[in-house]
Formats: sequence, C-alpha cells, structure tokens
Amino acid sequence: MRGLAPWLGISVVTFVLHGLPTPLAGQQEPSSPRVLAFYSTNGEGDHTDFALQAVPFFQDAARRAGIRFEATTRWDDLNPGNLARCRAIMWLNDSARSQSQRAAFREYMEHGGAWLGFHFAGYTDSGTHWPWYVDFLGGSEYSGNNWPPLPAMLVVDDPKSPITRHLPHRYLAPANEWYSWMPNPRLNSHVKVLLSLDPSNFPLGLKDTIQSGDVPVVWTNTRYRMIYMNMGHGDRIFDDKFQNRMFEDSLDWLVSRR
Repeated sequence: MRGLAPWLGISVVTFVLHGLPTPLAGQQEPSSPRVLAFYSTNGEGDHTDFALQAVPFFQDAARRAGIRFEATTRWDDLNPGNLARCRAIMWLNDSARSQSQRAAFREYMEHGGAWLGFHFAGYTDSGTHWPWYVDFLGGSEYSGNNWPPLPAMLVVDDPKSPITRHLPHRYLAPANEWYSWMPNPRLNSHVKVLLSLDPSNFPLGLKDTIQSGDVPVVWTNTRYRMIYMNMGHGDRIFDDKFQNRMFEDSLDWLVSRR
C-alpha cells in the first residue's frame, strides 16, 4: 500500500453524494431492491479513484437490472434503521470503524443481509481489533502485496458459480495491487474460492513481490451472503469486459436471494 496525492475531484464526490436520495425512517420503499454502497474519500488516492469509477459503473448496472443503487460517504448511515431497508450493501474502499457501525453490520449480516467488499475493505491486521470481521472474511489477514500495481492472469476456481459463470477459464485482469493472505482463506471449510492468481504470474511485482503460492482473489464465506473481491486499486479496474460482467453478476446474485 502506498500513500499518494489526495484526490482532487472533490466536487464530483459532492455531486454524487448529495445527488442521491436518502429515505427517512419509516418511509415506504419502492418495489425495486435497494443497494447502498459506502466509500471514503480521505484515504489512499488509488482507492478513491476506484470508488469514484465504481459508483457510476454500478449505478448504470443497477438501472439496467431494475435495482435501486445509492452511494454515500456517510459511514454513520451504517446503522440498523438504514440497513433494514437495504437488500445489499457494498464497501468500495474502506470498512466500518466505530463500534456502533461494526455492531450494525454484524447484526445485518447475521440476519440475512448481503455484502460485496472490494480490495481495501478486506484489509485486516493486528491493529484492526475486530475479530468477528476477520472470521467473516474467512479467518485470514493481509500479509503482503505486489508493487507497483500490475495486470495479472487470474484462473477461475469455480466456473459454475453465478458470480464467475460468464468468465473464461483464465483471463488477464487489469492492473491492481494484489494482496496475499495468512492463513490462506482456502483452508477455511466455510470459504469457497472463486478466483485466484495463476501461478504463471510469479514472481509478481517489481519492488514488493509476491513470490509464489496459492493466492485467492475472489471468494465467499458460505455462512453469509457475501463476496470479497481483491480488485479495487487505481483507475483501470473497469477496463476488462469479462471482469465487468463478473461485477454485474455479483450485483445480481446479491439481490436475487437465489
């Protein structure tokens, strides 16, 4: 992870944030399922770049699928009353910080909520102090990454999954900072790995290098309706049609209840 210059397009963030409706408590929901994406603009610049591209991408995908999509930088909207009106939520480039946010998220997921998290949303280490969330992600913590961001060949572990069913067996994913994990989430009996780094990538990186190993990239903890995707660093993530289709299929799966 590398700190970069702050994102300059704050006016874009303000437009996206304040241009979206926020229902009042008790207000009747429309028939279409509601998906609420959370993101931050005060972190690493490449993570903000991703979020600012993800919002319009998912807005368009949701519109075509008949889904009501909203996005916010107000993490205090991660509360029981608001989550009760969400079919699914996304964490685009951050995770819950306060105890009240964390408690609301746990309650939501343990009672049938749905979640899609990207890249930094899955970053945990000894300073995270949220053991439930580590378990939720499969019991694994961040252990390293490649640098600089690079394209990587990904291999589909489960071609029958509704998340990956439109992917080729292997495809070259756009440049990203790829995380490695300890222990491997695949060792968790509740984890279903959907995509992983192809061994042909190794060694991956120029300054910081992933030398070898089994490195999952996309997975689900089958105890919950959740997907974690390691993509999400920089402004090239939406450059591949196959990967974009996987993002759209993930949105569909989250709200379908199939």
